[in-house]
Amino acid sequence: MGATTLQQTCKAAEKTCFSVCACTQQRRHRSNMKSAFVLLTALVALTAYYVYLPLPSTVSDPWKLMLLDATFRATQQMCNLVHCLRLSHHLRVLNYVIGTFDKLEPSSSEHIKITDALFDGVEVRVFEPSPKQDETLKRSVVYIHGGGWALASARTSFYNNLCRIMAESLNAVIVSIEYRLVPEVHFPEQFHDTLRATKYFLRSDILAKYSVDPGRIAISGDSAGGNLAAAVCQQLSLDDSVTNKLKLQALIYPVLQALDFNTPSYQQNTDMPVLPRFVMVKFWIDYFNGNYDFAPSMLINNHTSLDVSQAVYFRGRLNWTSLLPSTFKKNYKPVIQPTGKAEIIQEIPALLDIRAAPLLAEKEIFQLQPKTYILTCENDVLRDDGIMYAKRLESTGVEVTLDHFDDCFHGCMIFTIWPTNFSSGHRTRDSYVKWLAENL
Repeated sequence: MGATTLQQTCKAAEKTCFSVCACTQQRRHRSNMKSAFVLLTALVALTAYYVYLPLPSTVSDPWKLMLLDATFRATQQMCNLVHCLRLSHHLRVLNYVIGTFDKLEPSSSEHIKITDALFDGVEVRVFEPSPKQDETLKRSVVYIHGGGWALASARTSFYNNLCRIMAESLNAVIVSIEYRLVPEVHFPEQFHDTLRATKYFLRSDILAKYSVDPGRIAISGDSAGGNLAAAVCQQLSLDDSVTNKLKLQALIYPVLQALDFNTPSYQQNTDMPVLPRFVMVKFWIDYFNGNYDFAPSMLINNHTSLDVSQAVYFRGRLNWTSLLPSTFKKNYKPVIQPTGKAEIIQEIPALLDIRAAPLLAEKEIFQLQPKTYILTCENDVLRDDGIMYAKRLESTGVEVTLDHFDDCFHGCMIFTIWPTNFSSGHRTRDSYVKWLAENL
């Protein structure tokens, strides 16, 4: 009986221990589950906080835009960290990331032949539609990609897709220029690259090689590419050695001046996704290989204050109070500093160079420009650059189509493929291609 009782007691103790252990494990499991839930909730909250931005109610696809902007910011911050650690220039790292994940080799199809070539030492990608029966010569567009003179490439999927669609829709030869970028080169090298490539293409023997009609050639570009397209177009209009002239120019949300960073669109869209005002100022500084310490002063127009004599000559050409319609001026006021920092213009005189800032060109140059299309977006710091350029062209008798989109944002036209497929991208691209089809 004693042995039996002892065995029963041991078994009861084992059951008790097992029960205690099981309860302890359950409590630990519940505790771990709670911790994981709290951590997950915190991560979701932090992600939402990072992604969310207050946007105007009129912006199309707002959540897509927030996610796109969050991706841009995260990538830029990673590259800035590399820059701060002095491992490499942040723009070089950013372009490496773009090139690694998004550059495409020329891949022809049944309808479009795509080749890479050198035009007077400048790399280009040429898109040629297949010849059609009884067709002699094609029209053509010289296209210059955007990216703040520092990013992107004619070979990325965004621009490859755009140029392919243009070639197919217009039955046109598209020449996409792969100009050199910051930080490898600075102004005026980007301008020189695009000018050289365009002049080379306009040679009669080269046009004949690609079966292009010399009287049906346009130049076009978006953002910084629109800047280069406008500057090249101005330069070619003054060059008597170029016998084959451009028929049209088409500028997509172009950046055209660095005199005033407080136009109504700069004030309205200071923190707008994709291209906030501070980022645009930094692009300008990088373009000129300037000092980032100047950025805060430039943001408040200290570089063109009333005591900066070099800026006085140009101020009348950029008076947005007279150039902008009231619908765009709204209730914004000019920001004109009585005193500022003259050393900024002294150190970066290119801020007032019309090859960098085509909006500052004199009236006589505007008179020489061809028929023009300008696309602008309401939610874009560069909106007023394009509108003022249109008004100055119109005032000299140039025929201008100003195509304004109230619900669109800077850069939207190239975002037409997964994972950045925006309805605004399709609408702006279709409108742009339609104008070219009707006018080129």
